[in-house]
Amino acid sequence: MTLAIVTGASRGIGRAIACALARRGVDLILVGRPSAELSKLQADLAGTVRVCVETCDLAAASSVAASGARLANEHAPDVLINNAGVVERAAIEDTTAEAWDRQLAVNLRAPFQLTRALLPGMRRRRQGRIINVGSISSTVGSPRAAAYAASKWGLVGFTKSLAQELSDSGVSTLVVLPGSVDTEMLAGSGFAPRMTAEDVASTIVFHALDAPAAHNGAVIEMFGT
Repeated sequence: MTLAIVTGASRGIGRAIACALARRGVDLILVGRPSAELSKLQADLAGTVRVCVETCDLAAASSVAASGARLANEHAPDVLINNAGVVERAAIEDTTAEAWDRQLAVNLRAPFQLTRALLPGMRRRRQGRIINVGSISSTVGSPRAAAYAASKWGLVGFTKSLAQELSDSGVSTLVVLPGSVDTEMLAGSGFAPRMTAEDVASTIVFHALDAPAAHNGAVIEMFGT
């Protein structure tokens, strides 16, 4: 049975990913802070696949390290999807160092920490997929979202470097860059939605389960319709 770990699954793209994976019969570990939305998702999917919740504050390095260690010791995931993301919209001169750090912590440091924890097990089995969810904002920029764009561009660099290290390992990685997705995060951006969370989820699930390993290191841009 295939097992996938998904961060940020309580709503939006992450929820759509979890539901799409469940429809494919994939067991799930949902990583994030406790919430009514996450509990409801677990209950909704529990009748179809095995669903566990790993409580973790992805903004706190110590919490991510502890969760990464537990997951590596107790499970052998086939897929890691680093989807969780936060944006705090503000002009550059109004962006505090704390806001900058929070966004880089969730959007970039947490994927690094979880990947570092789970990668040795994937290497030993010579199989696994690591899918990182970036943003088209990393390539085109967005006003009042410099920290977000910087973190997502960093995720592209991290993915490409990781892909080089994974050559001939049986493990592969890639990053998906959605554009304007019809989710709560788009509110206040000034952009109209050009795709659904399900559009992004179907792309991610394809690359997680079906695409050839030759896609290692790919940057999948989704500009929308």
